[in-house]
Amino acid sequence: MKQFVLTPAAGKRLIGKGMAKHEAIKKVLKKGTLVIIAGTTNGYVAEEILKGLGYQKEFLRDHFYRGIILPPRRAKAASGGSYDESKFFGDVVITDGVLQKGQTIFGAVDDLKEGDVILKGANTLDLLQKRAAVLIGAPKGGTIGASLQAVVGRRVKLIIPVGLEKRVPENLDALAARMNAPGAQGPRLLPVPGEVFTELDAIELLTGAQTSLVAAGGVSGAEGSVWLAVSGEPAQEKAAEELIQSVLTEPPFNFKDL
Repeated sequence: MKQFVLTPAAGKRLIGKGMAKHEAIKKVLKKGTLVIIAGTTNGYVAEEILKGLGYQKEFLRDHFYRGIILPPRRAKAASGGSYDESKFFGDVVITDGVLQKGQTIFGAVDDLKEGDVILKGANTLDLLQKRAAVLIGAPKGGTIGASLQAVVGRRVKLIIPVGLEKRVPENLDALAARMNAPGAQGPRLLPVPGEVFTELDAIELLTGAQTSLVAAGGVSGAEGSVWLAVSGEPAQEKAAEELIQSVLTEPPFNFKDL
């Protein structure tokens, strides 16, 4: 058994590498439509997938999000309107392996059908139950509201790439009931049906090794880090070590608008 510490940024890169090798993704890139909804984790996913298709130079991760959580000091500055929405890339929509430029989930959702795939990040992770939930700020449910039309209405597959730093210990349905109650303040919360994909899943998919979250935390840039215990056959453990070493120096996500 080997142990490793992953920062949130390294975890995002690891999730991206894993998603690029996911069987559902490989299948839909050959025939069908893949929608990668903008988000910080999905920015790494999009980079890894688009790199495999030869589109890496046409994608910028810097503004691949609609909302972002910042430390209080930077959040106050961002609320002053300095975020330039004109730099938003749009969601990544790929049909039969071809990037459809200038698209979003809102424009693509009506054409999605069974066999297509949506990737949507999350804000809340119940690791034990393998469930995730999304914070809702938009009055019509935002991108997840649009996505569920296809997921529930037409059996489009929903995969939820989400980092371990977003884990919570409480029942998501109970949390949603409290946050969505009339009179409550702040964002709402929506538990969503879909396949949760974390750093643990990425390591298992890419190496065959079994991985457990055993500790967490850190300082001086390691805040939010997770401590992972990886076990398997010697070849699997070696592959996992090489994989994790390849992402360990991933720099923190930099919010460049401030």
